[in-house]
Amino acid sequence: MADFVITFNQDRCINCYACETHCKAKNRVPEGARLGQLISVGPVDKGGKPRVLNMYMTCFHCAKPWCVGACPTGAMMRREDGIVYVDQDLCVGCKACIQACPWRIPQWDAVHGKAIKCDFCRDRIDRGDKPACVEACCGHALEFKEVNTASADKRRDYAEKALLKTQDPHAVFAAVRKP
Repeated sequence: MADFVITFNQDRCINCYACETHCKAKNRVPEGARLGQLISVGPVDKGGKPRVLNMYMTCFHCAKPWCVGACPTGAMMRREDGIVYVDQDLCVGCKACIQACPWRIPQWDAVHGKAIKCDFCRDRIDRGDKPACVEACCGHALEFKEVNTASADKRRDYAEKALLKTQDPHAVFAAVRKP
C-alpha cells in the first residue's frame, strides 16, 4: 500500500464530477478513459427519501501491484512512497497491466497507444500540492492523506457518529471535545 490515500466522504459529495473533470484536464486523459471515477447509483430509497449513492474509485497503489509484475518492459513502476505509475517512455502498449489488475484501474490511451493510470498526480505531490481531483472537489468529499492518518480519522468519525445516535448529550460532548 502507498504512504498516501484519497479518502471519500459520501455525505459531502454533491455529484458534480469536478473530480473527474479536473483529473482529465490536468492529465490530458483521452475520451473514454477515466483515471479516477465517481460512480453513482440511484436514486435509491434511503429512510423514505430518494438519494443518489456515490463512490470515488481510483488506484489502490497496492503493496505488490499485479500491474507492475505483469509489465514486460518495466514501464509500470512503484516508487518508494508506494505510488504506482506508468513510465510512458517504456510502455509499448501491450495492455498486460490492464489485464492483470483485478479492478481494471490502468486505462487504455488509444490516442498514444499506451496504458495510463492514476498516479495521485505525483508531479503535484512532489511539489507539495494535492492531486487535481482533491483540489477540485467543491464539496470537500475527497481528501488526500497519509494512510495512518486516514485510518485514525475514519475510526474517530465512526465513533463520533455512533455517539451522536445515542442522544446522550454528555457522550456527544465527550466525543467532540478534542484534547
